[in-house]
Amino acid sequence: MTNSNPVSPEAYEYLDGVAPGERERLTAVRRYQLVDQPAEEAYVRIAFVAGAVFDTPVATVSLVEQDRVWLAGCVGLTGVREVGKEPGLCASVIQQDDVYVINNAAVDPRTLAHPLVRGELGLRFYAAAPIHTYDGHRLGTVNVIDNRPREASPRQLAALEHLAAMVTDELELRLMVVRSAAAEQRMRDNVH
Repeated sequence: MTNSNPVSPEAYEYLDGVAPGERERLTAVRRYQLVDQPAEEAYVRIAFVAGAVFDTPVATVSLVEQDRVWLAGCVGLTGVREVGKEPGLCASVIQQDDVYVINNAAVDPRTLAHPLVRGELGLRFYAAAPIHTYDGHRLGTVNVIDNRPREASPRQLAALEHLAAMVTDELELRLMVVRSAAAEQRMRDNVH
């Protein structure tokens, strides 16, 4: 489930201009030590299921970092591990608690100028559920993307929310492993 050599939280640099609420959210993102790590099968599987539920060519599990969006799991975007945060769809999703849906990005005022809409990807449909931590932070999204407009059913949107909750469960398991490994290392260091 976890990478055997996760990056320490100290490896991430905070900028002075980060608002206090965002600083706490970023600390929550970083405590799971998932950004800048190889893709993990659990998150790839969740992305796959999201794409299958919606029958979309692209689905991701993303974490919104300070200046980028890290794809912890992805199907349909070969070789892509991160995208810029601004102007960000995932960054918009984490500003709210509910599922975020864009049925036709080519006519939606929220996305008219978005590079993923105007660019090669030609994004038209986007649906995302925020990933909430148990202590109330929104870390990122489970999302689906299509290059054709569409409507999502209430059942599909509920499935997206359940998949986001499954990511939270996986992250909490990951955190237990990370903390256990750190405690084990401290014990080894004290013995020597």
